Amino acid sequence: MNEIIKEIEQAQLKENVDSFHVGDTVRVHGKIKEGNRERIQIFEGTVLKIQGGSNRETFTVRKISNGVGVEKTWPMHSPNVEKVEIVRTGKVRRAKLNYLRDRVGKKAKVKELVK
Repeated sequence: MNEIIKEIEQAQLKENVDSFHVGDTVRVHGKIKEGNRERIQIFEGTVLKIQGGSNRETFTVRKISNGVGVEKTWPMHSPNVEKVEIVRTGKVRRAKLNYLRDRVGKKAKVKELVK
């Protein structure tokens, strides 16, 4: 039974997944279905966490929209995620940035990683 589940999960994986890390500012191109039309909407924000593994892997992105924090969680291998662009890389020292939820303004920024 376990081998059958693994085969099904392998079939659902994307071949090329965009490589990004927690703390990066990304632009997620997500497919939105409205009636019979389909369009792409861009959601830009900071990656708070990446969790899970295999085809269950998800990532959460947070942005501030009109003074209100908005978070969205997407499956990494979803067909509704067209692509993920990295705007800038962040310099962080932890895997989950939940502390950003309580911060406002400049304190909510993540420093940029300069290579």
